[in-house]
Order: sequence, then structure tokens, then C-alpha cells
Amino acid sequence: MRRSSTSSSYDSETSSSTVNKYGRSTFGQTLFNCVAMLVGIGLLSVPLAFAYTGWVAGTLLIFSYGFISCYTAKILGRIILSDRSLRCYSDIGRKAFGPWCTPVIGFIFCFELFAVSVLLVTLYADSLHSLVPRFSADTYKLWSLVLILPTVFLPLSLLSYSSILGIFSTILIIVVVLVDGLSKPSAPGSLWSPAETSLSVSNWSNMGIAFGLFIAGFGCHPLIPSLAQDMIEPNKFERMINFAFAIATSIYAFLAAVGYLMFGNSVSGEISMDLLRTPGYNKALNHLALWMLVLSPLSKFALTTRPLLTTLEILLGIELPCCSSNDEMKKLSGALASRENVKKALRILQRICLTLLSVMISILVPGFSEILAFVGCSSAFILCVIGPLAANASMSGRCGILDGLIMVSALVMAVWGTVALFL
Repeated sequence: MRRSSTSSSYDSETSSSTVNKYGRSTFGQTLFNCVAMLVGIGLLSVPLAFAYTGWVAGTLLIFSYGFISCYTAKILGRIILSDRSLRCYSDIGRKAFGPWCTPVIGFIFCFELFAVSVLLVTLYADSLHSLVPRFSADTYKLWSLVLILPTVFLPLSLLSYSSILGIFSTILIIVVVLVDGLSKPSAPGSLWSPAETSLSVSNWSNMGIAFGLFIAGFGCHPLIPSLAQDMIEPNKFERMINFAFAIATSIYAFLAAVGYLMFGNSVSGEISMDLLRTPGYNKALNHLALWMLVLSPLSKFALTTRPLLTTLEILLGIELPCCSSNDEMKKLSGALASRENVKKALRILQRICLTLLSVMISILVPGFSEILAFVGCSSAFILCVIGPLAANASMSGRCGILDGLIMVSALVMAVWGTVALFL
């Protein structure tokens, strides 16, 4: 039945009200931001995940994770848009489970962000070592202190430009892998003469690691509430999510399949390393891609650690004062001004210590794919799958059979992958 003109007029007014009530991002802008968050450094290890699982299980897992992550992202969007008092992921957890949930979620966020900072140092050092093997990867990690330490003191207005560099490097890697595979007529590293691959799982311990590698690529859920609230037309949020996850899943599946065909069961934890080690490719093109993987992590380190630094400053009680301008600081009493100077010194020390710790952990745990899998098993399953479904069940007072099965399966996979990594 067609709706009356009165109803249509009401819908237009409601839509107009919604536009003013929510954010400023269009459908296309939000879609771009969501895809940019989804397709990141996890892209480099999906061919290895296929090598661990084989064609059948790998294909099933990557599309299943894409579907489930899309489903839970839409659940978060519905919750955040149904209650305007909710602003972030932690607010959803507090409403669903109580105040005790806030520090737990905060800890998981901090852990994930720190692990990603370690990954960025590892990616930079591995890429640079492949380009200039004169020094070891650990040496380059130590040198990174000189390069990334100054960036943690830069303002966000400057750091935001690093996102463009990260997106460009991701697109370049995809293009280079495809060009290399098509330009080389014979193995290794050729799409015309594929390497040896497997249909089924060859090692069930590695299967657990693959769980973490796959799910880590879909871990943008903590930022989903912000995306939903910033849309001009929030009623189109779920449509945007469908497009974003379809694009991201297709990209992951495409690179996983192409990389696995080119290098087979011997593919590296970072496919970019195979591009440089394999003879017969366009060296200039591959060097450009690798240099982008050197520069991108360096530029993204400060942006990635900024939320972590802010959280730690609040927990330690050394955050910036409300009146932080020079004129207002001069008006403070001597004792208070002295206290603020101490806090400023502690904030500087904190940033230095966090950077040093990231580099140290990267040296102690050098495996890129292992760290990425651990991030996936230890936090991504909780934040992207179990958390949204559990919150929805708590607030609605019921849990469907499908949701229950997904939560149990995610828990089993998280435990399986974590144990496999430590073994």
C-alpha cells in the first residue's frame, strides 16, 4: 500500500531532523572510512592463513568471518542508534553488563592498541631489512626510536594525514601482488604456474593460528559506534555496513587466493617479503611497495598509540588540564602550576616509555603473523563477535540459537588459537 502524502511529509521532516541530530558524514564518506579501517596490515598475512587451512576451510572461514563480523557490526549500530545517551563501545558494555564492564573493555582496548603498535614496528623493520639487508631487523627496530619517538608528540591535526599514506600503501600492495603474479610466466610466484597448495587442513595446530589471522582483519568494531553516530542519514547505516564488509571480505579473499596460488604452502607471514625474495619481478615496482610499508608504519605509530596514551594519562591522573593555554596557565597559583609542570614531565616520560616498550616487545617477539594471530584470538573475537552478541542478549533479555552458536564457536576458536600460539 502506498503511504499518504502526509506520511511522506512526516518522514521528510523526521529525516531532516535526523540529519541535524546526528553527524556530518555522507554515505560515501562513512563507507570509505569503514573500508579504510577494515583493510589494514592484516591483509599481509591472509595468504599464510590460507596455507594453514587449505582451500576448503580457508574459503569457508574468510567468508564466514566476513558475514559474522558484518552481522555483529549492525547489532552495535542498532544499539547505539536506539539510545542517544550511548556514545561509544564502552557505553554499550556499561549499559548491558554494569559499571564493572568499563575497565575490562578499557583494558582490552589498551592491550589491542599496544599490540598493533608492536606490529607496526615489526612491519617497518622487516620491510626495511628486506630492502637493505646490511643490518638486522632488530637493529632497524632500535633505529626506529629516532624516527617514531618525535611523532608521538605531534598534534592530531598533523597525524591524521598518515591515514592517507596507509590507504595508499594497502592499495599498492594489492596491485603489485597481482601485477607480479601475472607478469611472471613460471614458478615460483606466478599465477600462470601456481605453486603447490592443499585442499584440506594439514596441521590442526596451525588451524587455530589461522583463526586469529582471519578475524584480526575484521576488527574495526570499537569504532563502529562513532561511524554510526557521524552519519548524516543513520537509517542507511546497515546498508553502508553491508557494502563495507562485502568490499573488505572480497579484498581479503582475493589477496589470500592470489598469494596462496603464487607461493603455495611456503608463503611467508608477510607476503610482501616474498615479493622481494622472488627473482623475475619488476624490482622498481616491488621496491616502491616495500618502501611504502616502511614509511606507513612509521607514520601510523603515533596515531595508533594516541588513544592508548590518553587512556593511560587519565588512569594515572596526569591528563591535560581543562585550561591548557599559556595565558590561563600563568594565572594558576605557584603550587598548582608546579604540579602541572610535573604532570607535563610525566606525560613526556610516559610517551617515551611506551615507545621503548613497543620496540622492546617487537624485538623479543619478532614474528609478525604470530603477533597478529594473538591479537585476533585474544581481543578481536571478544570485541567483534562475543561482545556485541552478549550485549544484545543482555539488553533484549533473550539469546537466539544462532547467536548462541556463534558465541560458543568464537570462544572455542579464541581458546584454540591462543593455546596453539603458545604451544
